Amino acid sequence: MSNIPIWPGSSSFAQVSASYYDNNIWPPPTPFGFYDTDSSFKTDANKVANFCALRLGYPIENVELQDINFWAGFEEAVTIYGNELYAFQTRDNYLSLEGAPTSVDVNDDIVTPTFSTIVRLSQQYGEEAGTGGNVIWYKGRLPLTPGQQRYDLAQWAEDEGIVGGIEIKNVYYQAPPAVSQLYSPALLAGQGGLGGVPAAGLYGFGYGSAAYLMMPTSFTMQNIQAIEMQNQVTLSNYSFNIINNIISVFPVPGTGAFGEDGFEGGLDYGIYLVFDFIKIQDRLDAAFADGTNKISNTSNVPYINPTYTKINSIGRAWIFEYTLARAKDALGLVRNKYSTIPIPGSEVTLNGDNLVASAATEKEALITRLREYFDQTSRQALLERRQAESVARVAEINQVPMTIFIG
Repeated sequence: MSNIPIWPGSSSFAQVSASYYDNNIWPPPTPFGFYDTDSSFKTDANKVANFCALRLGYPIENVELQDINFWAGFEEAVTIYGNELYAFQTRDNYLSLEGAPTSVDVNDDIVTPTFSTIVRLSQQYGEEAGTGGNVIWYKGRLPLTPGQQRYDLAQWAEDEGIVGGIEIKNVYYQAPPAVSQLYSPALLAGQGGLGGVPAAGLYGFGYGSAAYLMMPTSFTMQNIQAIEMQNQVTLSNYSFNIINNIISVFPVPGTGAFGEDGFEGGLDYGIYLVFDFIKIQDRLDAAFADGTNKISNTSNVPYINPTYTKINSIGRAWIFEYTLARAKDALGLVRNKYSTIPIPGSEVTLNGDNLVASAATEKEALITRLREYFDQTSRQALLERRQAESVARVAEINQVPMTIFIG
């Protein structure tokens, strides 16, 4: 181990890369080989290694690293740059990406914001009104039993084979329409007149084969409202009340004023209680959709490692600095193996701890700077900046004197 060579002053990534990929010999140029075949990466690899070595003190000081150490740091820096970039892209575009096929190549795609996911989310509000969402509304019929006021809806659901319970949305327990009392069969036949005037004639349907008297619609509406008010005040009003799973109906079935033939006695209006409901289990199941081969979370958004050739000078400058910080960290770890080295008559203290601490600070600062840069180019930040520019432009134009032209 004592004869391991250190940085000689130069390297040849292309030669090592060709040997590795042509003959599959050890060692490989980089640990993962993500960018080894990229022509720009091959060219910059030697330059980055030389840059890092010079910044670490070579040739004044020995640099106890090899070319593969610099190349590993270079590969790591490019990968971290891509990770930060695509993590930002995922955050900025996830509402538009969710549900898309995982087979799409999003690295080079321009993602146009869509309302697809927003509409899908907002449809759930309409679900409560029966106008959207992905939970089906069902209709149920509960037989009304004469003399029975309270009914167990949970028991009804169990009898219907519904597992998990139901949620009632609408109950159609309504009094007979007032118009059915206004135009009852007997009245239409001319019976039950008021003051010797046949009711049918009074309400506009004529008397026998005589003339037909058509009354204004407003007159009919007033009569309907009068009948409804009379029923509410003098009769047991049609209503219902739900507490927990028990629904109570008013009046008690079989005791109302109007029967199936429209007159006193007999059964109440209708023999079933009709209602809309949803199955609670449907609501739970609707929260999950088959995400096979679709973007279902940030982990399967199909971003891959960046193409180094396509990274601009801004990105490459960051990568070079991060590679240097990574090389400094590696050199510090190497030098920390021996904190001091004996020499004739004295000893030399190495600066491993300082290198490691400095590298950690620099890497953290570089990551922070990169994230801030990406955040400043987010869709929201750019729109806010455009708005501010627009306001400033209008304010500046308003300072221009307005010339009045007189023709």
